[in-house]
Amino acid sequence: MTRPSVDRDQQVFHQHRNLLFSVAYRVLGTAADAEDAVQDAWIRWSAADRSQVADPKAYLTRIVSNLALERLRSTRPKRETYVGPWLPEPILTGGDAAETALDAESVSMAMLVVLETLSPLERAVFVLKEVFDFSHAEIAEAVERSEVAVRQAAHRARKHVRAQRPRFTADRSRQRKVTERFFAAATGGDVNALMELLSPDVTLWTDGGGKVRQAMRPVVGAQTVAAWFAAIGTVTYQGVKPADMNAELVEINGGPGMVFSGPDRVIATVTFDFDAEGRIIAIHNMANPDKLQAVTDGTAHDIRTR
Repeated sequence: MTRPSVDRDQQVFHQHRNLLFSVAYRVLGTAADAEDAVQDAWIRWSAADRSQVADPKAYLTRIVSNLALERLRSTRPKRETYVGPWLPEPILTGGDAAETALDAESVSMAMLVVLETLSPLERAVFVLKEVFDFSHAEIAEAVERSEVAVRQAAHRARKHVRAQRPRFTADRSRQRKVTERFFAAATGGDVNALMELLSPDVTLWTDGGGKVRQAMRPVVGAQTVAAWFAAIGTVTYQGVKPADMNAELVEINGGPGMVFSGPDRVIATVTFDFDAEGRIIAIHNMANPDKLQAVTDGTAHDIRTR
């Protein structure tokens, strides 16, 4: 192969790289595994007879979808024996990375948590059909199943996701304002202000992965959750004293979130789920250091679906 041909092949792959990561991340729920799937897709692409590829975008999407599905199946047993709640790995997004509400919702922490309850096949089919608008025939080829099996999986997944996700949620502007108020109250240790923002039955999910101390079960109730966050600014947290801790508002997984950092590391991320009135109904707190690398790197991922 001549050098110009190699360069063209690299350009084609690079052109679709963000899309491939977007597919893999939604299927897998971890940035590290998604990056591995994209890298494996490059290896297969570079070894393929590309003269026979009529549509590189569709071809590459099929490759990465199948790779992500295989990887999800292999990692599922580890997630089932995970220490404490298993949460998806957060990523930074920002700017025009999420052009539509669908982009943001489909990569939100809350949605990824729901997708965890699907079978690997249902999850891959749901992502490709509902998020990326692939036809059943295209999905069948990507996941190497019959079109009938894909239609059945799509129906089960869609029904399950609709049952688990709230029908209405606050608009992004209100989400941002509530998050800003939560940020001020949490960093100021104001329990009463936090209580005003929380739904009475709010649930806090914490993921320490057995690496750092976190709640092993969901924390439920506005008063308990408010007290938990108010204490962060007044006590040593994850080995970092309050005076050495930094907190900032960022965009995480397509929505407003918070990052807590020490002098030399990211300590935790916090994301929120809102009801239609803007009250916080769920909080996801990631503290497992193994799942904070994508945030530590500081790279904002492009998670657009088009």
